[in-house]
Amino acid sequence: MDTSVISNLMFGFSVAMKWQNFGMMIVGSALGTVLGMLPGLGPSTGIALLLPLTFVMPAEMALITMCAVYYGAMFGGSRSSILLNIPGDGAAVASCFDGYPMAQQGRAEAALAISAIASFIGGLISCVAFVAIAVPVARFALRFGPPEYFVLMIFALAATAAISKEALLRGLISMFIGLALTTVGIDLQSGVQRFTFGTVELQSGIDFVVVIIGVYGLGEILHEYQTLRTKGEAHVQKKFGRIWISWEDWRRCWLPMLRQTPIGFFIGVLPGAGGTIAAMMSYNNEKQLSKHPEEFGRGAIEGLAAPEAANNACSIGAMIPMFTLGVPGSGTTAVMLGALMIYGLQPGPLLFQHNPEIAWGVIASLFLANVICAIINIPLAGLLVRVLAVPPRVLYPLVIGMAFLGVYTINYSASEFVLLTLLGLLGYFMKCYKIPTAPLILAVVVGASMEQSFRQALLMSDGSGAIFFRSSICNVLWLLAVLSIAWPFISDWRQKKKSAAADA
Repeated sequence: MDTSVISNLMFGFSVAMKWQNFGMMIVGSALGTVLGMLPGLGPSTGIALLLPLTFVMPAEMALITMCAVYYGAMFGGSRSSILLNIPGDGAAVASCFDGYPMAQQGRAEAALAISAIASFIGGLISCVAFVAIAVPVARFALRFGPPEYFVLMIFALAATAAISKEALLRGLISMFIGLALTTVGIDLQSGVQRFTFGTVELQSGIDFVVVIIGVYGLGEILHEYQTLRTKGEAHVQKKFGRIWISWEDWRRCWLPMLRQTPIGFFIGVLPGAGGTIAAMMSYNNEKQLSKHPEEFGRGAIEGLAAPEAANNACSIGAMIPMFTLGVPGSGTTAVMLGALMIYGLQPGPLLFQHNPEIAWGVIASLFLANVICAIINIPLAGLLVRVLAVPPRVLYPLVIGMAFLGVYTINYSASEFVLLTLLGLLGYFMKCYKIPTAPLILAVVVGASMEQSFRQALLMSDGSGAIFFRSSICNVLWLLAVLSIAWPFISDWRQKKKSAAADA
């Protein structure tokens, strides 16, 4: 790590430590922890609902606040997994496997403590890795022109849509819906109205903030109302002893945390992979490496520590492609990418040169937010988890009210309520039919710039499509996009071949 990186990081700390930014960091970390542990909410939904409130903030304060909310939610997601066996978000699913059995065995205090400790260690190591590779990646990204950016976005969309073979078709449907939404409005180059159906309000297009709040916020809450009716309200433990772990617990956990953190970080850098895959992969890896795999699923503390370290590392890794390439690594960073664009900032390699106070201020804030979240989630965990006792029938109407209020503050137009309701219903039906929302959100955020890159590339080549295969970067990205689509089928074929060989 050269001296210029260290000096830039110190400059970032001077930005993050300003009392206004530091104060919002504390608020965001606490709020994110609460949002993360409430079933149905999570980092994406939380940031989407709070996005309109950041419009009155300076750009660096808004991004620092959103990163703190994101990071806090990754810490808090395991709380409901441990105490209720209900994950706060997808990345906390693996925490149910051993976290809830630990709570049933009377070890809720140790489970709450190790989840926060693992999150802290995974996040801290990943922050150091972020600082080490962010500048080299940003320098490499300067070689990207319009053709490379178009193919990069193709790869990002393909990787997001093809998370698994079973969800491939649903992922592609979600992606095409998102791309279709970006075409609504007046075409900036030709001045032609597209898909406005004679409606004046649609001429300016559909604001992606409305899409994000509708699909993530309103859609999730409507779906949670349905599950609330079928499952009822869960009871939560409210009294705890000392929230900490024994020396034996630490001896069992330190190595799993260290070896699963790099896996989570690497998966986070890949567009579309997300914390759920990182957590599940780290859990399965640790189970295979364990000397006592039969204990997993019955309250093995390392089975909780490994996925918690990995999903927090993944959240840091997901910010690297967003800042350096302008391509989000997860649904949550897609929302944050939209926030950057609202402020007129172009994420990518030039962000580090033209707006170092934002790029390095946010990076430095991750170190500070990691410490703040650890303080919130260990000494204050017993107090914090009482929020889980708030009846959902009281909580969810408040969230819906926040969604409508947030949308109104965008353009101060009541016509946005109709769009929000329709998009909320779309999100609800996508949830019911298990259509992933991440490809839709990513397509909505990158769709316009993807179209512009496509047009610019064709203008450069006088309409020749060969320009999209002109460089080694383009060809490698095309190969990665094809592999993203094909890999679920390849892994399924390999699994069947292994099963057949085992039977033989």
